[in-house]
Amino acid sequence: MEKTLAIFSPSQNAYSETFIQAHKKLPFQIKYYYGNTLPNSLEGQNILDAGLIEKVQRKLLTGFSNAEKVLLFSLKKEKVNCVLAEYGTTAADSLNVIKYLKLPLIIHFHGYDASSRETIEAYKIKYKAVFEYASKVLVVSKKMYNDLLDLGCSKDKLLINCYGPDESFFGVSPVFTNQQFVAIGRFVEKKAPHLVIAAFEKVVEAFPDAKLVMAGDGLLLAQSKSLAKSLGLKDSITFPGALNRGQVQQLFSNSIAFVQHSVIAESGDSEGTPVAILEAQAAGLPVISTYHAGIPDVVINEVTGLLVEENDMEGMAKNMIRILNEKGLAEKLGVAGRGRVRDCFNMDKHLGILTNLIKQANTI
Repeated sequence: MEKTLAIFSPSQNAYSETFIQAHKKLPFQIKYYYGNTLPNSLEGQNILDAGLIEKVQRKLLTGFSNAEKVLLFSLKKEKVNCVLAEYGTTAADSLNVIKYLKLPLIIHFHGYDASSRETIEAYKIKYKAVFEYASKVLVVSKKMYNDLLDLGCSKDKLLINCYGPDESFFGVSPVFTNQQFVAIGRFVEKKAPHLVIAAFEKVVEAFPDAKLVMAGDGLLLAQSKSLAKSLGLKDSITFPGALNRGQVQQLFSNSIAFVQHSVIAESGDSEGTPVAILEAQAAGLPVISTYHAGIPDVVINEVTGLLVEENDMEGMAKNMIRILNEKGLAEKLGVAGRGRVRDCFNMDKHLGILTNLIKQANTI
């Protein structure tokens, strides 16, 4: 009998969560639940329908909120027999229902859920219960693996399974003739867009025709635009907003390197392994970034890109200038990065591992 897999995720289709959307391609009957860390919607229909509400009101289940009851009845109605929870917080807030139905649970941690001090403090008791119940706990970097060990997850349950870029990125061919750098990602504290802008100011001093495209959206976008303007970089830096896959690939083909200055945020929030960095490497671009979270797992300094310590804005500027100064360096690093991502971080490999884990997960 084909397995019916419920994927739980806080968001239906967040543009930055391409790795979660890829999980919908797993070879099972997929039921995608979203709307909160305790999901309240089922893709393609509304789980809060009149019939379920009536059942919830009739059924006396002690210890469950109405929202949990609705989710419980929906999972039974859809004949779900395994759950993949995107983010540890989602698994934790849904555990009551999952345990009641005795469903096997696989958890995929992605970033803030394993690093934000506020999140960890709020969920530390729930996480212990989640670690004890889960069949497998997946992480995307060596650092995250060690962080969850420290939080009490058994080594037997932990597995590093980093996702990969969409296959279409391997078809991009950068020209390497334009003095254009590209950054793709949310404008949030842990991606430190202000440090990329400050570094680029020094690049423009050496190469006045250099350009930087910073695509994405987020809380720090307006602030980043103001900083660029105040530094006299209004004509050198453009902010096109969130882009679709084709637009990103076009940007990659016309750029010389990808830049991202990831840092640990004041809250402790860290990256997992940034998908945009994997996509850039698959497209053949060198990556200029930081020794942060899962980035050094995928970017090898002086081999597939150039890395500096967090907050080393001067070092990032020097690496960007170096890319423009040393003819052939960008292409050399880019070719090596593309090969390494294809061999080690491709999406088929990621989905294959996940598929086998789900097939092996038996009803408790």
